[in-house]
Amino acid sequence: MNIEQIFKNNRKWVSDKLSIDSRYFENLAKGQDPEILYIGCSDSRATSEELMGVAPGEAFIHRNIANMVPNNDLSVQSVIAYAIGVLKVNHIIVCGHYDCGGVKAAMEPKDYGILNPWLRNIRDVYRLHNRELTCIQDENIRYNRLVELNVQEQCINVIKTSDYQRAYSARKVTVHGWVWDIRTGKLIDLEIDFDKILKNIMEIYRLK
Repeated sequence: MNIEQIFKNNRKWVSDKLSIDSRYFENLAKGQDPEILYIGCSDSRATSEELMGVAPGEAFIHRNIANMVPNNDLSVQSVIAYAIGVLKVNHIIVCGHYDCGGVKAAMEPKDYGILNPWLRNIRDVYRLHNRELTCIQDENIRYNRLVELNVQEQCINVIKTSDYQRAYSARKVTVHGWVWDIRTGKLIDLEIDFDKILKNIMEIYRLK
């Protein structure tokens, strides 16, 4: 894409917004009050606001390779802390997508250099669910299932944080695990039973 075209697109976007509401940007500048924290993948095809159909100001967005929530990543942990503690979001969504390059790379026994520590987090998900995944003969189905299981484990990583646990006690912040099907455009709610999953581990991760 020609970079100058981006500025032309921006000018048209501004003009279109102002033609509908002359105070659009004035109101936007007053602040944000999102209900949602969305943690998604950096894949250029998985445009978070567009696939959810939300407007600017309605969702606080964090994206990284394969929608990860590692406990040692200060970026995502800071986003969670700010979204919960300052913005007071009521919903936290972790959204993966089928055909995820990060998940696919983690399934391959290759050296990816500086990406190795990041991909190891996904490989750890594979290790945790190795019995289920190795029983899946079809490679594409196994790949898609790892995408889903990775979403599940990142949701659990959110729940492990002190920021989430404090907020949950105060106002019942809800965590959602979704997958975007890139071949159909549809969002899929994985309907993860967090109560069941966490029943046996919260004695370890619950903070007092």
